[in-house]
Amino acid sequence: MAKLMESGAFMEKFILQPNSSSHQLPLSGLTFAVKEIFDVDGYVTGFGNPDWIRTHPAAVSTAPAVVDVLEGGATCVGKTVMDEMAYSINGENIHYGTPTNPCAPDRVPGGSSSGSAVAVGAGLVDFSLGTDTGGSVRVPASYCGILGFRPSHDAISTSGVIPMSQSFDTVGWFARDPSVLNRVGRVLLHLPNVDPVAPSQIIIPEDCFSLSSIPSDRTTQVLVRSVEKHFGGHILKHVNLGDYVKEKVPSLQHFMRKDSEDQSYNIPSLAALSSSMRLLQRYEFKNNHAEWVTTVNPKFGPGLYERIWDAIRTPDENIDICHSVQTELRAALTDLLKDEGILVLPTVPGDPPKLQSEPASLEVFRARAFSLLSIAGVAGFCQVSIPLGMFNNLPISISLVAKHGSDGFLLNLVETLYDTIQQEAGAAQRITN
Repeated sequence: MAKLMESGAFMEKFILQPNSSSHQLPLSGLTFAVKEIFDVDGYVTGFGNPDWIRTHPAAVSTAPAVVDVLEGGATCVGKTVMDEMAYSINGENIHYGTPTNPCAPDRVPGGSSSGSAVAVGAGLVDFSLGTDTGGSVRVPASYCGILGFRPSHDAISTSGVIPMSQSFDTVGWFARDPSVLNRVGRVLLHLPNVDPVAPSQIIIPEDCFSLSSIPSDRTTQVLVRSVEKHFGGHILKHVNLGDYVKEKVPSLQHFMRKDSEDQSYNIPSLAALSSSMRLLQRYEFKNNHAEWVTTVNPKFGPGLYERIWDAIRTPDENIDICHSVQTELRAALTDLLKDEGILVLPTVPGDPPKLQSEPASLEVFRARAFSLLSIAGVAGFCQVSIPLGMFNNLPISISLVAKHGSDGFLLNLVETLYDTIQQEAGAAQRITN
């Protein structure tokens, strides 16, 4: 219990047992926690804010995703802390405290699924459920040194989950073990167990990795050596993703910066992609929650207050163009990856920020982060963040992206490569040290 309280991961503890005690179930014997955005029958779904709890009744049913893992044999042990209204990737909550990053206690755990990631990273549960709209599973997985999976958009029901932005909302999950990650995914996605399929190509966009402050011998080279051992180097391919996206997604021109401001810290077409994603998110968030925010006038933490009220004031213009960007990007990346292709990305552009950093100091980091996170987000593709050990005593990661509907293929690939990636990452870490 002391370890539990020290982590700050949980909002409340309770036990939900699976209906069947069969040891043949795929998740039998595993424990899990759920982000405070999922309905659980009899409990108020808090959405990270005490005014939300005060103004909403208890749920009268349990979200299907939670029911699925319970019926898969797992035991739920409680609800976890999240960022207010799921509107941050930092993981800091002024009302309930910030869950302690188990890899770096002086750094943010990442959000908005902060408590769910910390509960897994600290070894309190075997897996946990979160949601990922703009990066809310991928980012905390990276910061906490664990596996995090964002599924294909609409692949898992979001019924019984408070919406943030329906064009991007997904139910994701965390685990320390790739086998557990795979088993949980197959239950949530209702997929049969199938033999792994070798990838047809592994695409490394060098321009995207130029946004990362982590040296390539600790990221891409670790993956390259792992792929060569399993599948041979002939499937590796290098591209400039920014140029490809600029050419294949013409609707992005509406979001390209027209001024001459120096954008050397970012990739113009991916910055435009991020702008499109965030505009549509703000618009949908406004439609979902403006009435409650303006009526209740809830107390929000610093940074969150400004962001939420910006969303409430979002104009309705260019929304159709945002949908065109989604359609064009999905077609372009589907054509790039083809069947069984994988895109490799930095999950985040560098180290987890320090706790209570000034928002202005994170501006460039956030811009780069959303440029990377928007690729799978806007396309609706599945993405997994894989830990690569520590660099300068801070956790680092790499991400694999597969086309929409390829979730089972990606889960199997992670399980196939994971041990080799950890061995190569460990060797690289020893050389660095």
